[in-house]
Amino acid sequence: MSDASDLDSTQPEKSQGWYVVGVLTLVYLFSFLDRQILSLMVDDLKSGLGLTRDWHAGFLMGPAFAIFYTLFGIPFGRAADSRSRKHIIAFGLAVWSLMTVGCGVARNFVQMAVLRVGVGVGEASLSPSAYSIIADNFDGKRLARAIAIYSSGIYLGSGLAYLIGGQAVALLRGTTPWELPVLGTILGWQKVFFFVGLPGLLVVPLVLATIREPVRRGVIQSKTDPSTTQLPMSEVLAYAKENWKALATHNIGFALLSFSSYGTGAWLPSMFKRVHGWDVDQFGLVYGLIVFIGSASGAILGGVIADWLTARGYKDAKVRVGFFAAWTWFPFGIAFPLVENGNLAMALAAPAAFLASMPFGVAPAALQEMMPNNLRGQASAMYLFVTNLLGLAIGPLFLAAMTDYVFTEASYGLGGIRWSLLSTTTAAHVISTVLLLIGMREFRRAKARYEASLA
Repeated sequence: MSDASDLDSTQPEKSQGWYVVGVLTLVYLFSFLDRQILSLMVDDLKSGLGLTRDWHAGFLMGPAFAIFYTLFGIPFGRAADSRSRKHIIAFGLAVWSLMTVGCGVARNFVQMAVLRVGVGVGEASLSPSAYSIIADNFDGKRLARAIAIYSSGIYLGSGLAYLIGGQAVALLRGTTPWELPVLGTILGWQKVFFFVGLPGLLVVPLVLATIREPVRRGVIQSKTDPSTTQLPMSEVLAYAKENWKALATHNIGFALLSFSSYGTGAWLPSMFKRVHGWDVDQFGLVYGLIVFIGSASGAILGGVIADWLTARGYKDAKVRVGFFAAWTWFPFGIAFPLVENGNLAMALAAPAAFLASMPFGVAPAALQEMMPNNLRGQASAMYLFVTNLLGLAIGPLFLAAMTDYVFTEASYGLGGIRWSLLSTTTAAHVISTVLLLIGMREFRRAKARYEASLA
């Protein structure tokens, strides 16, 4: 058995740890730039690929990517608990970058869906390995901050997608098509996929050459074979069963916040266009700055607050920050879809985006704190499975279906999308607030069991 003191005895140099966080944040940025760009291209997708419904575009933004992202996260997570994590990350980065470029040559809905599946499979490799590497580079007093900085890549990438993507779509849409050998004609809007996908390939050598695999800390040994730390699936499931209340309230509570965030991120550009008349480049510039600066800051601040609370003796600090963010979102998240003035709506959306980002650094940090090292990749993969199934796969598609079939254009005009957004995000935050309130107690119990197993 590992002794609790082992957690600090193999602590790497701080400079190396922060360098690793920096590189992994850059990789995470590219992953969200690649996946978020579609939200600014709904009209181009519908006209270029012959799509007739919002849900068709919602499927490409959501399930086509997210179902396989969540499914492949499980084997990638298990591999992260025993194999080279940097090689897993580099492989995935190469795959999703190439698949993003491939989206630029898709000719129909089926081809685009298959390529989005490939993007999802590649990106599934990243976070289970990244969380595990970061946890081995930092002690508990700095872990939330480190993972929060990594998680800011969500908002840096999404913000760049809005900032650069919105301008790129507007500029490239009317340009002369490329005529490429084998690939054929590449229309103006399709060029965007080349510009966002190719740079990711340049980061692959950086990951392989400069990230060192840290010593694994906080490992528990197999009960059936003490000579190995690679736990059989039966022991993995037994550990999860013992801590099911903490895992369920954590995973579902944070997943519902993801459901709200991804649904909003996917359809907010369309809401501002239909309700307030904002073009994609105008929306992208303003909201891109909000996400790039405000949401990234929110994610980092969430980690800073969690570490501050941890230093003051709060054992549930990371879940507590998620609970705080869930309920303080209400006044802004409810108000901004309802106001008639576009500038005021955007001003209210800014604090809503800031608060919505706060949980997404502390949520994975909480898992690293309550799970043994050789279960962290798998626990992270299950967290990502639930979060992205609800958030990425169902969030954009559910909101689109609400607009198509409940708050229809025939009954509500172009403003129906605002009621879809309001109803789905509010319901998600209400349920999440209750689950995370319960989850604070369950997390303390699960963490105590883990610490006892190390002693």
